[in-house]
Amino acid sequence: MKIHKEGRRILFFTLLALLAINLLLFRVNARNLLFNQIFAGASVVAFLILLQFFRSPARRLFTHEDLIIAPADGKVVVIEDVHEPEYFDDMRKQISIFMSPINVHITRNPISGIVRYFKYHPGNYLVAWHPKSSTKNERTTVVVESEAGPFVLFRQIAGAMARRIVWYVNEGDEVSQGEEFGFIKFGSRVDIFVPIDTEVKVQIGEKVKGGQTIVAQLKTNAPSLF
Repeated sequence: MKIHKEGRRILFFTLLALLAINLLLFRVNARNLLFNQIFAGASVVAFLILLQFFRSPARRLFTHEDLIIAPADGKVVVIEDVHEPEYFDDMRKQISIFMSPINVHITRNPISGIVRYFKYHPGNYLVAWHPKSSTKNERTTVVVESEAGPFVLFRQIAGAMARRIVWYVNEGDEVSQGEEFGFIKFGSRVDIFVPIDTEVKVQIGEKVKGGQTIVAQLKTNAPSLF
């Protein structure tokens, strides 16, 4: 299993700390063997849970210029028409994917194109499904002018557990569909805002895979797969 670069330092120092604590317990608390064994077992379980947070599985990416591909693993929790105030200041169709702690935490470009807008917002850490998390929590906003023409906005949102967002894009960058644009440590949520006439290909409650699941199709003159 490949470990994502964002987790290597955390995993290394966590392993050192757990080893040091366990060695110390077996030295200074040698008489209480049962407790030491239980603590050692709990340490192994805790490390394995942390390890799976940072896994980076190989993916066969799906790409097409007029299709929106899932930017993250998780479950679709929102599909609705909303007013998007930060960049478009008009009505857009919002699709939101909730990432649980057991999902892969990599975030991927849902579309290929040029980054026309990027902004990082410090903020709160409300639970990711809270209605105000999209505008109140720590988050990043990326707007890409897609190869098919329409502009697509997507947003990493921190939650109650996710306390750090990492991003790899800046304004002016050319991005490719399916490639990593960031990482949300310990999961949270990704929102996508597309034109109102976009055809959604997923349903509320559906589980999706980043870089593979088609979540929507843009209305363009480009040849379509559908």
